[in-house]
Amino acid sequence: MAATSIVLTELNRKSTCWVKVENKTFSEYQSPPRSFDDELKNKNNGLIYLEINGDLAGYVIYSCSSSHSAIITGLAVKENYRRQGHGDALLKAAIEKCKSKRMHRVLLYVDPLRTPATNLYKKLGFEIDTLLKSFYSSDQDAYRMYLDLNEV
Repeated sequence: MAATSIVLTELNRKSTCWVKVENKTFSEYQSPPRSFDDELKNKNNGLIYLEINGDLAGYVIYSCSSSHSAIITGLAVKENYRRQGHGDALLKAAIEKCKSKRMHRVLLYVDPLRTPATNLYKKLGFEIDTLLKSFYSSDQDAYRMYLDLNEV
């Protein structure tokens, strides 16, 4: 049996590799609301992507602010790679990047109906701050969750 190659890579802002990540990893429905290009124009944002045997399997996008808070703006793993610890690895990598940039807190928003995602965040120490009614749309709420990095 051949060895599996798993690689986490921070996207270089000057690279055009983001096109490959966006176009080949996920459908338009699953992609973040803004394109990766828009996300990466901001020097405080970062994207870490996961390749398994050369196949783009997932990504996490984070943004760090001058107020020492960061936000995870996107986390996705291709369906056939889910429930194998890859979302966990991506999120941990983003948290480490935020720590290295001296962030004190990481925030994220998640649909309360996305139980597997919510459970992943809780497993890594995120806590639910509040329920935001009509966050995504008039009939779609969100939990705002946070992780204090001083306590990790």
